[in-house]
Parts: sequence; C-alpha cells; structure tokens
Amino acid sequence: MVLEYDSVLQIHWPFRTEPGSRGWDPDVMAPLYLSETWTAMEGLYASGQARAIGVSNFSTKKLQDLLICSKVPPAVVQVECHPVWQQTALHNLCKSTGVHLSAYSPLGSPGSWVKGEILKEPILLEVAEKLNKSPAQVALRWGIQSGHSVLPKSVHESRIKENFSLFDWFIPPELFSKFSAIHQQRLLRGDFAVHESCSPYKSLEELWDGEI
Repeated sequence: MVLEYDSVLQIHWPFRTEPGSRGWDPDVMAPLYLSETWTAMEGLYASGQARAIGVSNFSTKKLQDLLICSKVPPAVVQVECHPVWQQTALHNLCKSTGVHLSAYSPLGSPGSWVKGEILKEPILLEVAEKLNKSPAQVALRWGIQSGHSVLPKSVHESRIKENFSLFDWFIPPELFSKFSAIHQQRLLRGDFAVHESCSPYKSLEELWDGEI
C-alpha cells in the first residue's frame, strides 16, 4: 500500500514486539521505547507524512507521562470506553489538555471474543425504556454526551441506521446521572501483554497503572 500521508498514526499498544513477529506470545515482547517511538512519530508529523499522531490503549498515567515529554502532544487517545468502563480519570485529563478521546467497543463488542454484557446492564435498560430507545442507542448517546467520539461496529444494516439516529434527542440530566452508579469493569484486559519474565509488564496493574 502506497500513501502520500497517514491521516492519523497511532501507537496501538504501549509495548513492543520483535520486528517481523506475529501474534501475542510473550517471547516476542521487546524492551519498551515509548518516548523514542513518539519522537520518531513527531518527525513524521513534522514532515507531513502523518497529519495527526496519537495513542491507543494508554492509561491515564501513560498519557500524562507522554504529554510531559512530547513536543507534539497526541491529538487523540483511543481506548475502550462505554457505560461499564467510563474512563473518568482519562476523560478529565483529556479535557484539561485538549486530547480527543475516541471510544472503541462503545457497545462492549457483542458477538466478539471479548466477554461482557454491557447492553444488558440494568441502568442502561431502564434509561432505554424511559426514552423509548434501544440500549445500544443509549450507550452511544451516553458517549457523545460525555464528550468523546464513539466507534461502533455492526454488520447489520438496520443496526447501522439505528446507530446514526443519535443526534435529535438527548439523555436528560436526571437519567444521565444514573450512569455513575454502574459497576465498572474493563472488558479488554490485555492479559496477552503480561508475563513475569518476558514482558515489561509483570501484571495487569503495571500495564494499566492500576486502572483495571
């Protein structure tokens, strides 16, 4: 694939694998060079080869550390974010620093290998019933009203159309406040990136800096 430029170039995960390796086996993990990688990406941004640069799957602390050492701040951080994993601390950091938060799995990835029943969350169902909307619409609208973009995935035409019907209504404050009572649970934990001897992260606590 030949491109004149990349619209958004991102660090997908805060770890490295050996060049040419495939999969997530612990033995392909390589030492971390996050600051060096970011410096190289800043060079691509300066040359026009990347119109924007960002990160994905970064904890609040990792994003904060990157902001301190970067010349060009990340334009975007793409993370798992939905009513069952609201990323409040990361949201606050993004709002205070001008980094855009983009949510993948805003519906919890139903039908995928990622486990979780976000669309069956009782508070989500309650709000959906009161607003005469689907649970998926309410979950997506929650994200938009929280101030981030949402990236839902669907292969069904009817659901794709439904996902676009989000901008002529809103969740009123008395219902929106109910979301703060939802028990929080990260679905994509990143166990594949953790290993006692081969990975730079010995535990999920280290990978997410306590945000698990």
